[in-house]
Amino acid sequence: MAYVLKVYPRYSETFILNELLAHEQAGVPLEIFSLRAPGDGRFHEAIGRVRAPVTYVPSSQLGAERLWSGLQETARELPGTWAVLADPAGADARDATQALWLARAIHRRGVSHVHAHFASAAGRVARLAARIAGVSYSVTAHAKDIFHESVDPAALRTVLDDAAAAVTVSDFNLAHLRALAPSARVERVYNGLDLERYAYADPGARPPRVVAVGRLIEKKGFGDLVDACARLAAAGRRVRCDIAGEGELRDALAARIAEHGLERHVRLLGQLTQEEVRAAIAGSSVLAAPCVVAGDGNRDGLPTVLLEAMALGTPCISTPVTGVPEAIEHECTGLLVGQREPAALAAAIVRLLDDAALRSRLAAAARARVEADFELGRSAARLRAVAFDAGAVARPEAVVHGAG
Repeated sequence: MAYVLKVYPRYSETFILNELLAHEQAGVPLEIFSLRAPGDGRFHEAIGRVRAPVTYVPSSQLGAERLWSGLQETARELPGTWAVLADPAGADARDATQALWLARAIHRRGVSHVHAHFASAAGRVARLAARIAGVSYSVTAHAKDIFHESVDPAALRTVLDDAAAAVTVSDFNLAHLRALAPSARVERVYNGLDLERYAYADPGARPPRVVAVGRLIEKKGFGDLVDACARLAAAGRRVRCDIAGEGELRDALAARIAEHGLERHVRLLGQLTQEEVRAAIAGSSVLAAPCVVAGDGNRDGLPTVLLEAMALGTPCISTPVTGVPEAIEHECTGLLVGQREPAALAAAIVRLLDDAALRSRLAAAARARVEADFELGRSAARLRAVAFDAGAVARPEAVVHGAG
């Protein structure tokens, strides 16, 4: 089984790391192929527990000569190459060159099935490589690869249609993808959480602290959180809010904090390890995830940090964006406010900080929801049943070795 990822390891993609570990624990032999080298300066401790070998697919110094030589070499080994490349499904020259290399690698290593995370670059490369090599492939579609303004609906439809199976991380996404590609086999498989690493504790006696975790980008809505904290401070509330993560909006958020005079109240913590994230969430009374649909269409699928907070017993406030309401049911497993509504967010924070009984009630129900629907072992097993087992019986349309 080969996993194709755009970047591995990536600090923010803990859900992929969790999934790999769950497969290995179930005895699934894996190889990992990364299309790009990682650019993160830190890595989670759990990376060291992944036993699968990692191969970085060559991608530098692309040019006509290299593409032509790759075509010739691959076609000599895998005669169906030319037929597959006649339908590239949105793949560019870089995708095609990497797919040629990957097809030869998975053929030589005896890989029987390829799974890609994200239906964009990884999905396009996996589709071409699998069809050239004559094996099946599956794909997990998340959010940016579905909704971003750069997504080509026709190319996405082809990646889904040609897959033995496609999965996505929420029912919201599922409805969208089934409408886009009605002939594709698309199923919903939630990202799972290893609950043994998330010990539940009642939040009733926790300090009045708000925490937020995620990349510092528009879709996370952290600007609204800063504005909500400004409202609380203006009303005389003693507020402490920690925002963990890095990203392109760090300077803008720092400026916003300074503009409101919140330097003593709101801190940007930078990147934290998984252990540090767990400690920060477990020591807070509120987890805020004020997700928004960004101007370019990008949005969260269902943030893993919500599941982590729900497992740890930290009450959550979020917005009804994409799959969030499938985990955060308003007034039952958390609180929902409208996106880009800092006043409503501030009011929800006050409710949770002032009402220990409400915190305890929401936290207990949230933990039960995570145990029922988001346990990692069951999620990984369902992925194998939906995607990998489908690949074992699927016959790729285009290419049997030796056939044109």
